[in-house]
Amino acid sequence: MAADSDIDRKPVSALPGPLGLIDRWLGRAEALMLGAGVLLMALNTVANVVGRFVFQHSFFFTEEVNRILIVMITFAGIGYAARHGRHIRMSALFDVLPSAGRRWLMLLIALVTGLVMFALAFFSVRYIGSVADSGRVLSSLQIPVWWIFVWVPVGLSVTGVQYLLTAIKNLLSSDAVYLSTEVKDGYDRS
Repeated sequence: MAADSDIDRKPVSALPGPLGLIDRWLGRAEALMLGAGVLLMALNTVANVVGRFVFQHSFFFTEEVNRILIVMITFAGIGYAARHGRHIRMSALFDVLPSAGRRWLMLLIALVTGLVMFALAFFSVRYIGSVADSGRVLSSLQIPVWWIFVWVPVGLSVTGVQYLLTAIKNLLSSDAVYLSTEVKDGYDRS
């Protein structure tokens, strides 16, 4: 395993001042949400399997808890992917541009993507409001269904912030084009 793996590194930021503080805080929050979510899902699933095969009794809430955790992990994961420059991208046009052109195109891409994420967060809050107004509850846990969806605008907003920070990083940087605040554009030739 490489010494510089994502798991081994603590969240750091190449951004100055308060932006770096926001970036580091978001990195820690994303890591905590992803780590806790995966561990809780594994623990919940293993406990249910043990209960089913050892005690002949399944937990009635396992499916609903895992559904909540999947939504949380998914929407925390999009922010994490944006932080590490891991989203899919179509780069044929981008790759043929000179460095200055790539920087400006990345700036435009990051700004537009950030704005789209904030718009989606806004619409998801409206959707959560309509689900809350419906009064629906989860059948086993008896908690309001809208609680599951709270992670959606949180994850979309964090992703929007990550893309805006990427745009700022590209504005402040003159040495390279950045896919995220941490990841420079380029290909691994190894």
